[in-house]
Amino acid sequence: MTPQLLRTWLFGAGADDSVHESMAASGADVLIQDLEDFTPPERRPEARALAAGLYARWRAAGALPCVRINALDADGPLDVGSVMPARPAIVAYPKASHAHEMRELDRLLTDAEAANGITRGTTGILPVCETALGVVNLREIAAASPRIRYALLGAEDLAADLLAERSREAVELDYARRRFVLECRAAGIEPVDAPYTFSDAEGAAQEARYSRRLGYRAKSLVRPGHLAPIRDALLPSAEQLEHAQRVVAAFEAARERGEERALVDGLWVEVPTYLNARRLLAG
Repeated sequence: MTPQLLRTWLFGAGADDSVHESMAASGADVLIQDLEDFTPPERRPEARALAAGLYARWRAAGALPCVRINALDADGPLDVGSVMPARPAIVAYPKASHAHEMRELDRLLTDAEAANGITRGTTGILPVCETALGVVNLREIAAASPRIRYALLGAEDLAADLLAERSREAVELDYARRRFVLECRAAGIEPVDAPYTFSDAEGAAQEARYSRRLGYRAKSLVRPGHLAPIRDALLPSAEQLEHAQRVVAAFEAARERGEERALVDGLWVEVPTYLNARRLLAG
């Protein structure tokens, strides 16, 4: 995994080369070839065969190539063996629910790295938590492998597992979204918010702004056209940056005077608020 924050994670069909081209042009940080739900079983051999050229093109476009494999009790081991010569940066695991799945995938990747001359441990694992059990077990899942630096929250499968009615407002996912960011932060990994699966770009931007308020700094998506509004929504506005600068300046001035806090726009700024403002300015 690379040290920079990976904000945008775009899923695309595994065997559709026209989709792959639009993904490469999107500007997303991570591009995910989906061998699971987005690829019918009869087209998976075709998708696996595309991996080598596809990941090279995505790297040339400045994105990290990722692949979502199938479950380990299905086509997952075949997926790993087929695509690892193409050197995906990250392997996403669907419906991650238990730590033992991550340990087994870690073992498979270690073997595949050795077989393909890849430095051990350099392929990341992305648990995709799409069930109630996956969200509840997140810290156990995250602790199962040092390859895990991010985890991604599901949307459609999670809503179905909850027996919830799906809506643009996503109220049915609100508790899971809040709990997921909390569990990820407690585990020391970065949460990636669920994709907005409706077609309108403004809805995607609104959801990204809400996610950012909850503490998310990264979001997944399934439509390249949503990339720009989501990325803009995840980044602080000029007004927010200006406010953060005033918070930092006021607090540091107060400390130089020997005072423990500073008043900015009616809010008493103490150490946590100061540190948060510094993080915002650091990007």
